[in-house]
Amino acid sequence: MALTKIQSLGITDGTIVNADINASAAIAGTKLSGAGKVLQVVTATDSTQRTTTSTSFVTASNTLSLSITPSSASNKIFLIASLNGSSSADYAGIFTVYRNATNVAADNFMKTAATSSSRASCTFSVLDSPSLTSAITYQIYLKSEGGSNSARINIDTSTSTLTAFEIAG
Repeated sequence: MALTKIQSLGITDGTIVNADINASAAIAGTKLSGAGKVLQVVTATDSTQRTTTSTSFVTASNTLSLSITPSSASNKIFLIASLNGSSSADYAGIFTVYRNATNVAADNFMKTAATSSSRASCTFSVLDSPSLTSAITYQIYLKSEGGSNSARINIDTSTSTLTAFEIAG
């Protein structure tokens, strides 16, 4: 007769180790239900220094971007950006994040100090409700606050990151 069930009291502690459990032993996503669970995580990194003097938001040659496809239109996307930047002269560099062609971060999340060659790091988050089930591109945009001064990202070989979490709605 085949053994179909073992009582947990009958297993000596330490008998089953991680090496005994294969990849198929993971808990099925269908067993984890309810709003708020993380369904997927996508991260992008970028370490190329990019500069703009534009006073309108630009991508600065495809700076930091990622693509994520929500599994349901009711799900939300939680974004965390960790950026390193700088500006020149008396104007600040300003960063934001776009979903496709829409600014979802309400501008001005980060201003580097408005002094000559100032540098700053910042982390900001955005909770987006895209109401889509097709691929979405999120991308960091930057601009100079004014004049012919420059705004820069990834100064001194630093690395910036953008992470998207799909959250069940």
